[in-house]
Amino acid sequence: MDKRWYVINTLTGQENKVKKIIERAAKYKGLEDRIATVLVPTEEEVRTRGGEKKTLKRKIFPSYVLIEMVLDDETQQLVRSTPGVIGFVGPGPEPTPLSPQEVENILTKIQEEAAKPKPSWQKGEIIRVISGPFADFTGRVEEVNMNRETMKVMISIFGRETPVELSYTEIEKI
Repeated sequence: MDKRWYVINTLTGQENKVKKIIERAAKYKGLEDRIATVLVPTEEEVRTRGGEKKTLKRKIFPSYVLIEMVLDDETQQLVRSTPGVIGFVGPGPEPTPLSPQEVENILTKIQEEAAKPKPSWQKGEIIRVISGPFADFTGRVEEVNMNRETMKVMISIFGRETPVELSYTEIEKI
């Protein structure tokens, strides 16, 4: 039998719970050979709050779980009867497998995202400076330099917009 990748739609916030339940149920029912991989794609995001840098995991596809399995009545029933599962994603009543190209794109994206943490700031976002000579000023992010972990922020000083380069640890989102 051929294992293929499928997408399961879940209730919001239930992705990891669904993953654990499916893995446990497959082990309990002896279906480990037919349900190979259950995956909740995540990426790391760097956030700074109160001067402390924290790395958080964020779901790439909220409310979706990827599963590599052999599709038969038993595995399909196991997935559909799992609490938190809405159903398989696809145009008809039968589950539609992802194409090999789609799977490759998704797995490549996950590996790339895992390799580099993303800052949680984006151009145009309003931030507040929490330390340094510009403490308590607010500004607008103009440019983010992920390699140096700095950003260029436009701060209004004496009524004039002035570009200032700040470290990730010196700012927080408003």
